[in-house]
Amino acid sequence: MAWYQSIIYNLPEVAGPTQKRLAFKEKLKWTGIILVLFFILGIIPLFGLGANALSRFEFLSVILGASFGSIISLGIGPIVTASIVLQLLNGSGIVKFDLTTPNGKRNFQGINKLLAIFFIVFEAGIYVFMGGLAPPGEVAGTSLFFTLQLLLVFQLTLGGILILLMDEIVSKWGFGSGISLFIAAGVSKTIFVQTFSWVSSAEVATDVTYSTGVIPQLFQALGAGDPGTAFLAISTIVATVLVFVIAVYVQAMKIEIPLSFGRIRGHGIRWPLSFTYANVIPVILVSALLANMQLWAKLLQNWGMPILGKINEQGTAVSGLVSWLYSPAGSKGLVGMIITNGGFDIGFRPYGQSLIYLLIMILGCMLFSYFWVQTSGMDARSQAKQMIGSGLTIPGFRKDERILERLLTRYIGPLTLMGGATIGFLAGLADILGAIGTGTGIMLTVMIIYRLYEEIAKQHMMDMHPMLRQMMGG
Repeated sequence: MAWYQSIIYNLPEVAGPTQKRLAFKEKLKWTGIILVLFFILGIIPLFGLGANALSRFEFLSVILGASFGSIISLGIGPIVTASIVLQLLNGSGIVKFDLTTPNGKRNFQGINKLLAIFFIVFEAGIYVFMGGLAPPGEVAGTSLFFTLQLLLVFQLTLGGILILLMDEIVSKWGFGSGISLFIAAGVSKTIFVQTFSWVSSAEVATDVTYSTGVIPQLFQALGAGDPGTAFLAISTIVATVLVFVIAVYVQAMKIEIPLSFGRIRGHGIRWPLSFTYANVIPVILVSALLANMQLWAKLLQNWGMPILGKINEQGTAVSGLVSWLYSPAGSKGLVGMIITNGGFDIGFRPYGQSLIYLLIMILGCMLFSYFWVQTSGMDARSQAKQMIGSGLTIPGFRKDERILERLLTRYIGPLTLMGGATIGFLAGLADILGAIGTGTGIMLTVMIIYRLYEEIAKQHMMDMHPMLRQMMGG
């Protein structure tokens, strides 16, 4: 056994269920427990924290499933970063895993977890020692300051490992994955607050102090005779509803392949292949990558090396590479900037920035869709093997894995790339339109909840009809 394998096999791990299939109520219970625990951890502040330079990056905290200043300030960032690095290494052939064998899959998953733990410790140190989450300034230069720094790193590391284990619990004992669940929970909370909150905002127009929520803001603007703010609120609401509708429609698109049970003559099923075949993972990976780059830019700027660009006190990039990696005007988007300015004459940069951001989202989602399908067992060969193992065949063809693989290749390849491009385009477009909770966040939440609904419905159907489970080989 190689030395790295001995480390992999001794990493902390959540034991999986002993029974082959968990009951619906059992999965629902564990999903609910982890969700409540996630919200509780998000309100536990870091002991010894003074300056919180990351508090302005609300968009990044939503995408990373984090709560800056709490024990889970790292969120899913290290887990996703580890997944990105390993997928790129495996996809480029620098490091190769045989994912067709159980041992190869176990090595891939073990290396992924080892990388995640490394990035948890690494990012915790970066956040603290580069000034993102720092001890109180009055103790700077003393031994207490360094002690508090180490204490903050320990707390962040502990929170990161808790998130890692909670993700594993959801994957093995609950519905979906912890990463998706944490993002959906964070975005849902943000959308609710930004839509209905009556708490006063810091933005003041004329003599009116508007609420944070868009709907209260709309009524306040109408009452104060401020058509500009009212029109901006209406466009935000319309953009949000539009993104929700399109996202649900795209999620419902699928291709169904007719299959028959070889051992049960006259019975068959339709195997659905979703248009967004790679699910939400590509959007998560691309969004987390861009979020990490913005965080790195801010931390490097605090350290006196703004090599990625400069970010102002409001958390907006104003120069350098990082200034082209997000939608213009922050949460308002390009449309909000046009409405606020009173016309389309806002210069070339916002339009160019929007176009580049849209292209990055599209190409990034296509790339990560391909890598994810190849490394997660969703490729044509793995799916054909699963179908043959369940006793399924194509009507009119002999029972041959190669024939089924060739048929699936015709669909899975195009669906992977087209679906990735579509969700990348919709997520980027929604950010440009200035939807509530960010367009990326809405796309992620709709797709996550839709897939979660499908998984829950399937589990419930299997529990209600045990005979169907036996036919499916479950």
